[in-house]
Amino acid sequence: MTDSYDALLVVSFGGPERPEDVVPFLENVTRGKNVPRERILEVADHYALFDGVSPSGAQLRALLTSLVGQLNAHGPDLTVYWGNRHWHPLLIDTLRDMADDGVRRALAFVTSPFGSYAGCRQYLEAIEQARSEIGPNAPEVHKLRLFYNHPLFIEAVADRAAEALARLAKPERDAARLVFTAHSLPVAMARASAYEAQLAEACRLVAERLGRGKWHLCYQSRSGPPSQPWLGPELGQQIVAWHQGGELQSLVLAPIGFLLENMELVYDLDVEIGALCKRLGATMVRAGAVGNHPGLVEMIRLLADERIDPTRPRLALGTHGPSHDVCPENCCPRD
Repeated sequence: MTDSYDALLVVSFGGPERPEDVVPFLENVTRGKNVPRERILEVADHYALFDGVSPSGAQLRALLTSLVGQLNAHGPDLTVYWGNRHWHPLLIDTLRDMADDGVRRALAFVTSPFGSYAGCRQYLEAIEQARSEIGPNAPEVHKLRLFYNHPLFIEAVADRAAEALARLAKPERDAARLVFTAHSLPVAMARASAYEAQLAEACRLVAERLGRGKWHLCYQSRSGPPSQPWLGPELGQQIVAWHQGGELQSLVLAPIGFLLENMELVYDLDVEIGALCKRLGATMVRAGAVGNHPGLVEMIRLLADERIDPTRPRLALGTHGPSHDVCPENCCPRD
């Protein structure tokens, strides 16, 4: 059964890796969304603070290197490729390379743990759009299941949070608020999927592994017009509310909704939320994204293995069980 797939395609969002890439990257991201030019340039200034480089590219390369080693050591025998939706290596170019290499059927690992239009269906649409542009020689691509409750993902998030907690002295550590963060979505889009329920389950599982009975989930990095309702509580507003209520303690932020370091973590959290906490006199420690955690690397291999061989166990924690392999037709609509 191991010859039923030829390759494993890692699909991610993409990010600039040189200053001259920043504006073209942001134009790709916002194409068709009627985003004012001033907003694009404003966000470009965020990247300028980091020399125009998103940390996601380096993290993904490290992950790919570890993944190749994992597959070589333990199987299955799959060639690893990488394609992004919004920056090089672009998904369509990678699929062309795969076709030229003779790949006929591939599994796809998408770097988004949770189900929503933005985090799942939009990636499926991007894959199918690229395949349609390539034509009949394009390889079949089958996305691996969501992994928000996979024990190795939970372990990886918990390890990163534990590393952050360990940076606080014990009395402060015990009193610190554990705050999980995830990307906000328009309420209509979120409610058309299981995004909120999956996030709540993953947070609960991580907190349980850490032995923390109390935790919070806040949302960050919203965009779009102010008139459009987005998921809350918004992290900055919640921090201010805690401060106004005399309840602002040390904070440990665990970005559970983000698999890789990116600008929404290093700017939105480290810079903006960091400055807010400093102004309010609160200590803030931010956990790293899962990134190249050994558990995540092993998890990807196991997800591929279970898809190739249905007799393999489908690991999942909590009450929801493992996600489906093939999304139903009405799964995760835009709204």
